[in-house]
Amino acid sequence: MDRKFIVRAALPIALGAVALTACSGSSGSGSTGNNGGGGKKTYTIGFQGPLSGGNAALGINEKDGAQLAIDQANAKGDLPFKLQLKPADDQGSADGSPPAARSLIGDSNVIAVVGPSFSGASDAAGKLYSQANLLMVTPSATLPDLVNHGFTTFYRAVADDFAQGPPDADYLIKKAGAKKVFLIDDTTDYGKGLASAFKGELSKAGGKLAGSDSAPQTSTCIPGATGSTSQYPSEASKVKSSGADSVFYAGYYCDFALLAKALRNAGFKGQLMSGDGSDDSKYVQGAGAANANGTLLSCQCSDIASNPNGASFISAYKSAFHVDPGAYSAESFDVTNAVISVLKGLGSNPTRQAVVSAFASVNYQGLTKAITFGSDHNLKVQTAFLYKVVNGKITYVGDLSKLV
Repeated sequence: MDRKFIVRAALPIALGAVALTACSGSSGSGSTGNNGGGGKKTYTIGFQGPLSGGNAALGINEKDGAQLAIDQANAKGDLPFKLQLKPADDQGSADGSPPAARSLIGDSNVIAVVGPSFSGASDAAGKLYSQANLLMVTPSATLPDLVNHGFTTFYRAVADDFAQGPPDADYLIKKAGAKKVFLIDDTTDYGKGLASAFKGELSKAGGKLAGSDSAPQTSTCIPGATGSTSQYPSEASKVKSSGADSVFYAGYYCDFALLAKALRNAGFKGQLMSGDGSDDSKYVQGAGAANANGTLLSCQCSDIASNPNGASFISAYKSAFHVDPGAYSAESFDVTNAVISVLKGLGSNPTRQAVVSAFASVNYQGLTKAITFGSDHNLKVQTAFLYKVVNGKITYVGDLSKLV
């Protein structure tokens, strides 16, 4: 698989915020109401992800990206129906995922779902969506094994951990100069998958494992999680006593911030690195800029600001939501537009089953990537990117496959 390929094409961006018209009712084949749609039916695209809790920022980024795509599609006016977004909050957890999924499945007007955002939530909801013949397309769940669980309606529109973990290990050893790495995962499906992919490459890259441990997510980050914030000073002590010169953390930004603070407070001066779950400005806020500076962060999310076609998207996003787009905002925008392109081709009366069938052969040229799938429901082309915290800001370094 050619991981050096980066898509730079973009679709036209409608500038300015567009008001989303509300649906006045629901039926099994779309709803019709006096909502300015000229009698057109209204269909709903669901979004499932964390919209509350300590890791909500990633879910909100994606929800807003999906909302912008729907707003622009409605404004363009060439669809045979109107669209609206229905968000479902799973708090980023496996426990919260089935109720969120059922809320979307139970709404017969929901024709497809963008999400879930996280791997554990995707795993917990996959069977439910498959049984309902409802398309689920994740912009960000990277656990490789998800495509092996028999989820017939699941598609992954993001590179998996094998496109991220091995290049992370290569860069950390060969370019950042680390020799002995302490590996920590947060016990989630995502964290364990990324840690495994990283560990498998470490010795091949010339590095050594100084030690490894699991530190469960804390309840400050995910409601109901079993980890305690008091575990991080202990983790920091383990790292220091191991003789490690670097730490790779496989988990999400809320807990990584707590770990980074504990490591620096313990006097650990080595290199910190994590994956896409930590690629958010709230990592820097939580850890403090002084503790976060120098941290390496990999992500399957591209740097939209360096994309020559990204300015219009950034302008439209800021106009609509009054913040800059974050990790996976543009990816969710692209995924939603890919779904819309399929819906458009199905005419005025799409069904859930028709959407699932048509999406298998989608070939959509997005802002961040070409969205087209192999028979395994993974992207045909997979790429990961590297970022670094510099002066309290997450800055783009480059395509990981080109940096080693």
